[in-house]
Amino acid sequence: MFSYVKAAHTARKMVLIFSAKRFIMLVALRVTAYSFEWILPMIVQVCHAETDVDYIIKVNLRGASKESWLRIAEDKGMACEQRPGKTTYIGVLTFPQKGFDCNLRQVFQVIVRTIDRDGQLLLFPDVEVSVYWTSLTCSPWRVIELYRDHGTSEQFHSELKTDLDLERLPAGKFDTNERVLHAGIFAYNLLRIMGQESLRQEDAPIRGGVGRRRIRTVIQNIIYIAARVSRHARQTTFNFGRYSPWFQTVHRIYQAFA
Repeated sequence: MFSYVKAAHTARKMVLIFSAKRFIMLVALRVTAYSFEWILPMIVQVCHAETDVDYIIKVNLRGASKESWLRIAEDKGMACEQRPGKTTYIGVLTFPQKGFDCNLRQVFQVIVRTIDRDGQLLLFPDVEVSVYWTSLTCSPWRVIELYRDHGTSEQFHSELKTDLDLERLPAGKFDTNERVLHAGIFAYNLLRIMGQESLRQEDAPIRGGVGRRRIRTVIQNIIYIAARVSRHARQTTFNFGRYSPWFQTVHRIYQAFA
């Protein structure tokens, strides 16, 4: 389910996901040492303006030394050898920052590969570094796992913009666009509930084994299903075709919420 949260458009990419009854703002920024002082406070202020909102910001480490992060990981991180020749360091750094009343939290993941997946020895170790600013107090593994799930959240946003045609809001006033977006999210949630309900049984005429249905599929196959409306004896009935492939699914969804 989605709920609307106002956010400034200072980030290149901004994603909202719903997890554990809290909103988590995932932001992919081109944050460098020069832009940190003015970008991060703006994002944090947006998060703090809403109740029950946390943030995860992945830092773009352009120009940063991977070797220095490797030394930090070896000193303050927890090592885990996932396979021969691949070691992962996970850890947390906390330090005060000017303008904040609490310490900022930085989660890092450093992966060192001396042997590739095919068993080839590398002449020089391959170092991969990922750094996240976050307000979450959960374990570093959980923070990284939540951020990796932003791809699924982006798919939900894509459906909201393309399938419901909300990529461009109609008005030039924020209040009007806010009402339009609330109405769109309400319709999105209804369509999402219908799509998930249709997966409870294998009576749909398309392949099974899927975890969710796209909003476009729900609209085309369930909302746009062909039927004839008949009114007789103060009653309104829908007459479906004898060989309507989606009738059983639509009938089951109607009974579930009627």
